[in-house]
Order: sequence, then C-alpha cells, then structure tokens
Amino acid sequence: MKRTVKSIICIVLAAALVAAFAGCAKMNYVMNGAIEAIHEVKSGEWNKPSEDEAAELEKDNIVIDELKPGTYGGVEFNDLNDVAAYYKEAYDYTKSLTAQYDENGNTVTYYKLLGDEKMKIGDVIIDGSKNAIVNNLVPGIVDGMFKPNTYGLVPCYNRNPDLDNNSEDEHKKEDHDFRTSAVTGDDILAANVTDNGDGTITLEIQPKMAQMSMRGDDSQGRFFEVLGDISGVVGDISAVSFTEGTAEDNVKVYYKGGTVKVKINTKTKEITEADYVMETTVQVTHASIAVIRDKSANLTITYTNHYPADDKYLKDSKGITRK
Repeated sequence: MKRTVKSIICIVLAAALVAAFAGCAKMNYVMNGAIEAIHEVKSGEWNKPSEDEAAELEKDNIVIDELKPGTYGGVEFNDLNDVAAYYKEAYDYTKSLTAQYDENGNTVTYYKLLGDEKMKIGDVIIDGSKNAIVNNLVPGIVDGMFKPNTYGLVPCYNRNPDLDNNSEDEHKKEDHDFRTSAVTGDDILAANVTDNGDGTITLEIQPKMAQMSMRGDDSQGRFFEVLGDISGVVGDISAVSFTEGTAEDNVKVYYKGGTVKVKINTKTKEITEADYVMETTVQVTHASIAVIRDKSANLTITYTNHYPADDKYLKDSKGITRK
C-alpha cells in the first residue's frame, strides 16, 4: 500500500502545480500522467505557510467522546492505560487466529480476520485556496492507481502471519513483530467504551498526533498503516528543487484526528469487527518548479481499513474464498 500511496501523492502534487499554474495547454499531460508534465517546467517556488496555518497543523484536538471510568460488559476501565492494555490483549489474540482459504485453486492459511481498504484524497490547497481543476482530476488519478488489497489487522505487512514482520521495511527495527501490538496508554489521546449488551464491547480510540509517522515507532504507527518517510519520494522527482533546505526539511506529513473502533467479544477477547480511519495532511514548502513562485501546497488523505472484508471483496481483489 505505502509505495502506491506515495506515488499517488507525488502525481497529485504534480497535477496541482501543472494545472494551477502552467495553463490549460498542459492539461493533456496531466491527464496522461502528471509526472511527465512536471518535467517540462523549470523554476519557481512555493512559500512557507503562514504561522496560523502551521499552528493549526500542530493542534491535536479531541474528536471523540472521552472515557467515563466504569465497568463495561464486565470489564473495568479506569483510564487510558486500561483501554490500551485491553486493546493490545484483544489485538494479539485476534492475530493469533488463522483460517484456511482457497486462493486461485490453492489452499492457503491466512489470518482469520482480513480487511478491506479504501483511500480518499481530499482537496488540494494552494496558498489557502482550493483548485477546482486539480480536485476534479484527483478521483481519476486515485482510482487509476490504487488497487485494493487485503491484510490482517493494521499495522500489517501481509495476510500471511508468517510474513507479518518488519523484514521488508526500509526503516526496520529487528525487535518488532507486527503479529502483536506495541500500543500503550501514552499513545492514546482519548478513548471511550460502549457495552453493546450482546456480550461484546466497542472500544473507540483516538491516537495522539505524530509527524512523518513510522510503522510501529510512534502513536500513529502503532495503530495505522502509515506512509513512513515520503520526503525521499518527493525529492526523487528530478524537476523539483528546494529554495532552502532539502526535501527532508520541506516535506511534512501530519497524522491527527484519526480513529480506531473495534468490537470485542468479552468472553474470548476476539476482535470481531473493526474500523481504522487514518487522517493525514501532506505539506510541501519551498519547492521550486516551473514559473511558480511564493506558493505552498497541502493535500489531505483519508485511509480506511474495515474488518471483516466481505466475500465479494476478497474474491474480486485477490481471488480469495473462505473455506
């Protein structure tokens, strides 16, 4: 997922520049591939965002109801540490469960709980304003590149538990295994619990914000399928340079406002249903491209994982059938 999303981000940013500032003559290039169009332009720059804009991105506001200490479904929750501990216990148990599937005629063993994924890129904002041309192009760019897949509970590398580790991560740490959760109370900004009255409870969790989140390394990366360091991807677009600093200095990714909602069977501590909604803002500053001067650009991403995926999704996306 991450490589695809990084590519989509770069193309959308390129489309924003070309469509907004290079004129209608460039629109055919945008439609056929914005990366090609971006190479036709030669100089210019975006400005640094205003202090108010920067301050707003740094705010971490609570967007869900806060915990009311008490007993829910026979389980006592006094604080966020209790929520984190119960979430971890349920996550670890659920990821210990496997099931057999038919995949294109072969019997395979994957996680019992597999999910679907969706991605939406919101409005591209340039100098604080929306650009209708670019935002009309975005759905086509995303739909053309984003190919839905299925994995175990996020963060996750694979639907096969034997491969759900950090062996392919460019920022890998030898001591982390994604078959278990590393979440603690310190990762949570707010949470609440609901007794569903049917032997299940629902935990709703809002992780604390993070910048340039890394998988397994911070409050967002322990809950979501984060993008990792995208500065290198933007920096690799040869037509882009920076008037001051490097891509690492000027490409920021803010994660905040996302939520996790999991339904848990209190008898077994198995997660039976879950929704992970990751909210992300990508900001690029001091980037030089074409005749664009004194500009800044932001785009937002909403990435959603729902569990369990339905049978049609599994069949259509990966040719998988539950046995």
